Amino acid sequence: MTPSHSAADKAHILSEALPYIQRFYDKTIVIKYGGNAMTERHLMEAFAKDVVLLKLVGMNPVVVHGGGPQIADLLKKIGKQSDFIQGMRVTDEETLDVVEMVLGGLVNQDIVTLINKFGGKAVGLTGKDGNFIHAKKMLVPSKDKSDEMLDIGQVGEITGIDPQVIQHLDAGDFIPVIAPLGADAEGNAYNINADVAAGKIAGVLKAEKAIFLTNTPGVLDKQGKLLTGLTPREVEELTADGTISGGMIPKVGYAVDAVNSGVKTAHIIDGRVEHALLLEVLTPEGVGTLIKRAG
Repeated sequence: MTPSHSAADKAHILSEALPYIQRFYDKTIVIKYGGNAMTERHLMEAFAKDVVLLKLVGMNPVVVHGGGPQIADLLKKIGKQSDFIQGMRVTDEETLDVVEMVLGGLVNQDIVTLINKFGGKAVGLTGKDGNFIHAKKMLVPSKDKSDEMLDIGQVGEITGIDPQVIQHLDAGDFIPVIAPLGADAEGNAYNINADVAAGKIAGVLKAEKAIFLTNTPGVLDKQGKLLTGLTPREVEELTADGTISGGMIPKVGYAVDAVNSGVKTAHIIDGRVEHALLLEVLTPEGVGTLIKRAG
């Protein structure tokens, strides 16, 4: 290929992004950042560049991140065993100290630093800052006794979100990077599932998109083929017939919840693909499953 062709191809690709930039100008895009995209350096850098680019072309990206593997690593280093009940980490006070240190400190600041390195203005915060994620203790129903609720420690469910602090950051051209920790009226801290937090924040902000980065290509049919577009009703049917199963059930559930709470579209995308975020937002093909209400 001659250099002139290559330049023309690049120009064509850039011009293809124009309608998407126009459509999503000044719109809020909430991104749940996790999985391999958060542990492999080249993917981390690609993600940070994507976020900066979306901000520079006029969108308002809001990043919500997890940190499960990093929390597990530090707990292991200090010799503390992690117990899980129904997929949720039992979080005593000592574990919560580690969770707060990893999520609110190490992981959060790593993401902030990377976005800033590529020219963004990222600000790290937890749901405790400005008291913007209100939470209460989550109790989990016992699998053995239907009338029994299990206490899994300082794990919280969200009771309310005050979007003011995020809106102020957006208005000042900052990129909020949020660690999913919340607090109750007494000041007790809680660890909150990052997928849940991202979906709820997107709903309160009436975001254009909630994008969940995962370690899968998206939602697959029984033949392993990617399903690129679904409605909440189709998700229900696919879950009932076993097409959507295992760890994908809660992920899709959070995406559907976001759509039902006013987010225009939710996306489950493959975070192992470099620049997955740009491909999903700025190209017609996308790289995952899009969920939106019918009609």
